[in-house]
Amino acid sequence: MDYGMLLLGVVALVAVVGLGSSATDRKLGRVDRRLARVERKLDAIADRLGVSLAEPELEEVTALLRQGKKIQAIKAYRESTGADLKEARDAVERLA
Repeated sequence: MDYGMLLLGVVALVAVVGLGSSATDRKLGRVDRRLARVERKLDAIADRLGVSLAEPELEEVTALLRQGKKIQAIKAYRESTGADLKEARDAVERLA
């Protein structure tokens, strides 16, 4: 009898944790989408005003590009700047 109650308690705990984490994932997804929209708007404003942002100085990335290691250069760019994959790929292609 005690094992049955223990098992029921564990199942209930797992269910509560599972529901809580899925709600958190949904909220983070919404925040990511909102952030992406804000970034697109800021990019459009900067383009409209003629403001351009200089690429950060990335010696390691340029060295990897010279060696023909484009994928490693993208990884290094992401690590240095925190950019997402698409942004890093576009930046490395601009540098190439």
